[in-house]
Amino acid sequence: MDGWLLSHVKSPRPAVCFIPTASGDAPVYIDQFMDAFTARDCEPSVLPLFRRRLDADALRTFLLGQDIVYVAGGNTADLLAIWRVHGVNRLLREACGHGRLLCGISAGANCWAQASLTDSFGPLTFVRDGLGLLPGSVCPHYDSEPGRRTSYRETVATGMLPAGWAIEDGVGALFTDGRLTQAVTRTPNARLYWVQAEEDHRTSERALPCRSLLEAL
Repeated sequence: MDGWLLSHVKSPRPAVCFIPTASGDAPVYIDQFMDAFTARDCEPSVLPLFRRRLDADALRTFLLGQDIVYVAGGNTADLLAIWRVHGVNRLLREACGHGRLLCGISAGANCWAQASLTDSFGPLTFVRDGLGLLPGSVCPHYDSEPGRRTSYRETVATGMLPAGWAIEDGVGALFTDGRLTQAVTRTPNARLYWVQAEEDHRTSERALPCRSLLEAL
């Protein structure tokens, strides 16, 4: 999946910034990222915010100098709150406008949408103050965590979350200007779904085609 990610950047040696805020800048997560990307033809770096060392101008220069911003999983609500304190939310919007590739897993996927399903507060619930770069809502781990599918469909059906994207583990989805342009999977039979409300507090769930990751590379 990391190779598929890098294939969407034209630079021969792209700059890839890892933002581990959602995990509390967990060292083990940072080490895993650096191990994975140091072995690839790119320039990996990390932006810690719990021990921030860059002033506002340097932070902007650093983020806008990246080709890819890769956001870690963890706590979606904490991630969004901390980004707003440091102004990272505004800088990522600017980076998006400059054509940078923004991506992530779990909380790192939730953050780009208007809203998402999350376990940030313990039990599954929702947040509705995402960055809004991707219209609608997102639900990760749709097939792997108990209650995700039922909870997401219920919150969409009742209007607590807008219609959106349910992502099973192993699926990568590429959006361009808010429109799905490619979906791939490294896991056999894993799917991406579009979930929307219907009459009488019901939802429809439409599976979307996913190419094998091996075919996409």
